[in-house]
Amino acid sequence: MSPLETVNEFIRRVCAKDLAGAAELVSDDIEYDNVPMGKNHGPEELVAFLSPMITTLDAVEFITHREAATGNIVMNERTDRFVKAGENYDIAVTGVFELNDDGKISLWRDYFDLAAATTVLGAMAEG
Repeated sequence: MSPLETVNEFIRRVCAKDLAGAAELVSDDIEYDNVPMGKNHGPEELVAFLSPMITTLDAVEFITHREAATGNIVMNERTDRFVKAGENYDIAVTGVFELNDDGKISLWRDYFDLAAATTVLGAMAEG
């Protein structure tokens, strides 16, 4: 797969709540950085971070508005939609992915407004 195809497959697996499958596409030393919130390292930490959120939701959708790939770098502008009790909760995100020479994602960095995300997460907790 090309880097863009790998990232899109990774996103598809995350949205399908197949975190074990998503972890197959990352390197053993992946750095997952939610820029305003902190970093996770390795596939185990990635899954441990995502699992509580993903498993409590009805659905997850990453709506990609724009994407670009240059070499082993993929960037996307997207809306991350979380569905809970029939309500949509959206967060605007810009993602940066870097793949290693083995074609695995070695860096996943998401940029988003922490105040807006906190508001959305608070609304999800209330809903």
